[in-house]
Amino acid sequence: MKKIIFTLLIIHCSLIIATAQWVQCEGIYGGSITSIVNSGNNFFAGTYSNGIYYSTNLGAVWAQTSLINKFVHTLAVNSNYIFAGTQNYGVYVSSNNGVNWIQTTLNNKNVYSLAVSSNNIFAGTTNSGVYLSTNNGVTWTQTSLNNRDVYSLVTLGNNIFAGTQNYGVYVSSNNGVNWTQTALNNKKVYSLATIGNNIFAGTFADSGVYFSSNNGVSWIQTSLNNQSVNTLAVSGNNIFTGTLNNGIFYSTNYGSNWSQTSLNNQSVYALWLSSNDILAGLNDNGIYYSTNNGLNWSQIGISDIEVSSFALSGSNLFAGTFNKGVYLSTNNGMSWAQTSLNNKIVYSISTNGNNIFAATWLEGVYRTTNNGVNWSQTGLNNNSVISLSVNGNNIYAGTLMGVYKSSDNGTNWIQTGLSNLNIMSIFAFDNIVLAGTISYGIYYSLNNGNTWVQSNLYNTGVNSFQKSGNKIYAATNYGIYYSTNNGVTWIRLSLEKAVMSVNVIGNNIIAGTEMEPSDSAGVYISTNSGINWTSINQGFNVIPSVYGMLIVDNFILAGTFSHSAWRRTLSEIIGIQNISSEVPSKFSLCQNYPNPFNPTTKIKFDVPANLVGQTFLSVYDILGKEVATLVHEQLAPGTYSVDFDGTNFPSGIYFYCLQTEGFFEVKKMSLIK
Repeated sequence: MKKIIFTLLIIHCSLIIATAQWVQCEGIYGGSITSIVNSGNNFFAGTYSNGIYYSTNLGAVWAQTSLINKFVHTLAVNSNYIFAGTQNYGVYVSSNNGVNWIQTTLNNKNVYSLAVSSNNIFAGTTNSGVYLSTNNGVTWTQTSLNNRDVYSLVTLGNNIFAGTQNYGVYVSSNNGVNWTQTALNNKKVYSLATIGNNIFAGTFADSGVYFSSNNGVSWIQTSLNNQSVNTLAVSGNNIFTGTLNNGIFYSTNYGSNWSQTSLNNQSVYALWLSSNDILAGLNDNGIYYSTNNGLNWSQIGISDIEVSSFALSGSNLFAGTFNKGVYLSTNNGMSWAQTSLNNKIVYSISTNGNNIFAATWLEGVYRTTNNGVNWSQTGLNNNSVISLSVNGNNIYAGTLMGVYKSSDNGTNWIQTGLSNLNIMSIFAFDNIVLAGTISYGIYYSLNNGNTWVQSNLYNTGVNSFQKSGNKIYAATNYGIYYSTNNGVTWIRLSLEKAVMSVNVIGNNIIAGTEMEPSDSAGVYISTNSGINWTSINQGFNVIPSVYGMLIVDNFILAGTFSHSAWRRTLSEIIGIQNISSEVPSKFSLCQNYPNPFNPTTKIKFDVPANLVGQTFLSVYDILGKEVATLVHEQLAPGTYSVDFDGTNFPSGIYFYCLQTEGFFEVKKMSLIK
């Protein structure tokens, strides 16, 4: 039996190297989707600002490709090549399913539309009309339609049609050498599609869909004549249209009659159809999926959304998001569901007993007393509130017009003496209130906000606060500062980054940072009270700006800009200490001490020079199940000590496994309670 368990541990440890440490949470879905295409079983979605995502399972799970941080207007597929039309950066191409992207020589245009006809690739641009490539984007030639904004392209036989801004539809029968304006000549045509010899044009400004059966010589307005149409797609004889604000309509008789699907109150910018399956790309709300031609819809997994803040109330965890309101998790952030406050910009969340408060842009503070089932606007109802803090019966709100205070759970509010500054962060304890401003540092009050004094930190933006013992930490645009005298004076730590959020546990300081033009972002940790810092970004597909963080049970949560919420086991990133910088001659794993133990024990190990790859230290129960990952990072040479806390585990035999490139060892330890 022992031999079997040991063998299982070897296999499991070998698999740890492939395990990502930050894991994206489920359920907080969104983002603006501009285009959806497939190449075989691979699906690609272009987004408003985060480049291109891909899925290999019909959209159930999405991951970001290497083309990031771009506004992608359109996508097209030609055999093994995927083309992406972008804002300002022209056309990109990938020949390996999005693993790598190359910018083509059409590299400085706004490309809103793409169409493929045999070996010809057409690109519709703003101001410069249509370009043509005959060699998969290696070179491009401007066609004679060279002075129009071209928002849509489609091919029909030897003809190519171009939908323009204000000038309707143009047609070329010789690959763009010559163009002729069709009879539909004064509309904004944002989408084109064909069924057989019929061509459909989706127009903007509430003009709906037009139809031509003679290559654009004449057009007939269909009965869908009062919608602004963003996109058209066809499957067999069915034609679907995505509209501005009114969701999706469909016709089964070439546009003579239209019916609205149950997705009826959204702006839809992208559609993909195959048989009864439909993928719909929405503005702000990500991707919806239907398996029955639009009768029913479910939201699926692109998480292109900003999560700004977290708060805990009992076992309920709340997240504030940009444009999507407040989400709730009951399983430590593993999965989330949207509350009824579902369409607001929420910057901050704070709790006071059963009262949950949400700070919103332009609409003040909302409150729920039933965990988000219902929300009501408080008396502070017409301000942009950026931050909240609760201290006893007092609630403080940081706004663009200073600090407000309520002593009756938000029914009534009064403006404090700090009334003329933009307040980005607020923190209250005892009789003390700290206010972080957008550019004038920190103000403090020693009398619950009645009077205020500017601290010696006076020339930076202050994004959040955290208290640990007698120290208060401030996350600022110029790193982290701390105060030991209730915020009167501040001392700077060594992390030279724009820090949006900070958490402290023991000697460990964890910082969420913001992307800057010349620097990376993500999460950083110091295990020695801020003297040295290490990035802990393993698992992020793209290292994000981290706006909010919260430690709950044995997890740390990270709310990111445009990449939703992520979660990581806390024991993976704290408890490890470098106890000697002397370089060991070889790897070694020591017996834990004390052993037996209750509830904590220390595990010491050596890392020699010339290490390639990461070091992994994990704990398993008697059945070979992994119960904790203590180390998963690139370590410098030295001797390390890490704590294992068995508080939440039953008495018994446990195994701990150290593995890195070329080294593996397992030892046994006993937890006795």
